[in-house]
Amino acid sequence: MSTPTLRTYAFVDRMQPQCAAHIAATSPGDVPLAGMAELYIEMAPGNEVFRAADIALKAAGVRPALQIIEREFGLLEIHSEQQAEVLASGDAVLAELGMSESDRLRPQIASTQFITNVHPYQAQLLNKWRKGSMLMPGQSLFVMEVAPAAYISVAANEAEKAADITVIELRAVGRFGRMFLSGTESDVQAARDAAVVALEAIDGQEPAR
Repeated sequence: MSTPTLRTYAFVDRMQPQCAAHIAATSPGDVPLAGMAELYIEMAPGNEVFRAADIALKAAGVRPALQIIEREFGLLEIHSEQQAEVLASGDAVLAELGMSESDRLRPQIASTQFITNVHPYQAQLLNKWRKGSMLMPGQSLFVMEVAPAAYISVAANEAEKAADITVIELRAVGRFGRMFLSGTESDVQAARDAAVVALEAIDGQEPAR
């Protein structure tokens, strides 16, 4: 039997409106609202997330938006109006599993793309599968790819705090997480910088090569 791995342990102090709306529109669980605190826990093997969810929900007054098991990993998102409830729930999970926050993997930025003056055809292609707002031709576009995947939600939330941008798409499940943000060139640059700073501030274990 393999030892469980804490891939992601990421606390968001205050969900921004677009990020909260994206989760609410795409998640099968409880609908979060802007201003709530949330915690992402990603585990491997994926089935470990069921145990983590059981501990978290019994420990404090939190509600789940996501409990997803895919090919390799499991992802849990919990949220509450009270930051203390979310933190207490996360602490209970770590204690029960014999882990600490420092056992999580450190996020790795796999790639970034900054595109100015998006062509109308490219905007239309992206809009075919986006689940957030639509990308308008002529805007700037920033795409970030991060591993483990759930950390992309932290990056997006900090980007939305920092600048007047539009969240086109967020994908926080799988081997890599991806976000697509748009806006003016200066706003997208500010959002990009905030996202990078937020991810670089998260410590943890180096992923296995």
